[in-house]
Amino acid sequence: MTTTETPDTLSRILDYSSRADPYPLYAELRKTPVALQEDGSYVISTYRELAGVLHDPHLSSDVRNLSHPMPAMEERTTPSFINLDPPEHDRLRRLAMRHFGPPHTPGLVTGMEPDLTAIVNGLIDDFAGKERIDIVDDFAYPFPVTVICHLLGVPREDEPRFHVWVNAIIDSLDYDPKTDSKEKLDNGVQARKDLNQYLGGLLEQRHGRPGDDLLARMANDDGPDGRMTDDEIISTANLLLIAGHETTVNLITNGMLTLLRHPQVLQRLRDDPNLIVPLVEELLRYEPPVHIIPWRAAYSDITVADTVIPKGSQIMLMLASGSRDPERFDDPDRFDPDRQDNQHLGFGSGIHLCFGGPMARLETQTALNALVRRLDRPRLVTDPPPYRPSPILRGPIHLHVEQS
Repeated sequence: MTTTETPDTLSRILDYSSRADPYPLYAELRKTPVALQEDGSYVISTYRELAGVLHDPHLSSDVRNLSHPMPAMEERTTPSFINLDPPEHDRLRRLAMRHFGPPHTPGLVTGMEPDLTAIVNGLIDDFAGKERIDIVDDFAYPFPVTVICHLLGVPREDEPRFHVWVNAIIDSLDYDPKTDSKEKLDNGVQARKDLNQYLGGLLEQRHGRPGDDLLARMANDDGPDGRMTDDEIISTANLLLIAGHETTVNLITNGMLTLLRHPQVLQRLRDDPNLIVPLVEELLRYEPPVHIIPWRAAYSDITVADTVIPKGSQIMLMLASGSRDPERFDDPDRFDPDRQDNQHLGFGSGIHLCFGGPMARLETQTALNALVRRLDRPRLVTDPPPYRPSPILRGPIHLHVEQS
């Protein structure tokens, strides 16, 4: 297929005015599966092509393979494994997974279900007497933050500090030197340094002192792949702290918004809590928390949809567009928890499939089941709600709901 430049469509997607509903623009973008931009980068927006490149070993997640590094990447310290390629990626992911899931800690996620339920019910108990609640501030944010702080061993009372850092880091992910102030980039760089220094201080306290939290486990574990360096532990903790709550906040909030817009489905879930498993999978397709992987690099010249992408080119992957592709999903703009063969891209695919996906699923299942069961005739106050600035990690910044 002939590659054409579609900078206007992409710029409209990235513009905040489209945050509430980017999906018509994704449909426009899919007319050109691989689109060359004015700056020499490429945007991939169709399911087949996205699924292909996510499994393509010629595509790199390492910023060092970009011909022209992105400004937001230039001052990063040790990258997390999500921004590395094999064999470095595989080693660090194995080391982290030893403490986060099977085969070494197979019961970690499922074993937390009673604790998750208790946290959720405690937060909803605090809604008593309130006619209006903010699903984000009162529920969807404190829930996963409490969980990831507990898992990592981060003191919950320090949450306000890293909340500021996380917001600045995420805000800098889509930095564009043509339209954004240098302050946006500088704030992100400084926040990353401050967060790394903070995590480094916590890590120092764990050396030689085995414990149950992930920081202590990573600091004192000698597995078949050896031990992580302090910088590697800090970068992994940084990733888990940001991704471990920011994406789940969006998934829970998008989920409640979607249910309130589909009251018949909400009632079905109230009547049948077992519907929650396929419902969350459909939610990951229909309103995912991560819309865009802002960059990948080509190790060598690659051909995607008859388009040759030169070595070193920046490639932007529009995951949310692929999950609404009518060539892959029947009636893709319909929310259907009964959908079959739902191989969405909500958690990506390939070797970088979301590390925390099992935890995010369980958190969201627990949260939505409790909300629909315990809220009394909830109603949206504003639709659409106000959204976070980021087009990459997309979700409402507030979701005000009234109940009887």
